[in-house]
Amino acid sequence: MKILVLNGPNLNMVGIREQGIYGNRSYGDIVAYIKEEGTKRGHEIEVLQSNYEGQMIDWFQKAYFENYDGIIINPGAYTHYSYAIHDAIKSVVTIPTVEIHLSNVHAREEFRHKSVTAPACIGQLCGFGEFGYVLAIQALEDYKAKQKA
Repeated sequence: MKILVLNGPNLNMVGIREQGIYGNRSYGDIVAYIKEEGTKRGHEIEVLQSNYEGQMIDWFQKAYFENYDGIIINPGAYTHYSYAIHDAIKSVVTIPTVEIHLSNVHAREEFRHKSVTAPACIGQLCGFGEFGYVLAIQALEDYKAKQKA
């Protein structure tokens, strides 16, 4: 499968910011891990990060026009208020999208408990650190297999 991984605002600061929540592995280390795990499973993985909402929306459209098979998104803070990203996910409804979060958002501040983007996705994973990306790859594999059956 050809999978696009989109990371939202401040995720490039993982390993620096709030290490008690996000750990001390650098963003570059996490990207390398995602690509390595995807490659082991025979997938083509592209990982992108932006602090700009419009850029992320453009990447959803890119995924559609470049025939991606799946999208994994960690929308960061956009999770809680970006109806524009929700609509971008819905606009490429033929591409299954999984939302992930490194931390368990439900064990954190109240405002983090609601996701406006998750309802547009096939599922949401949170609290498993960078392993959540691998779980999301597995979820996309399973989803695609069920579609073919």
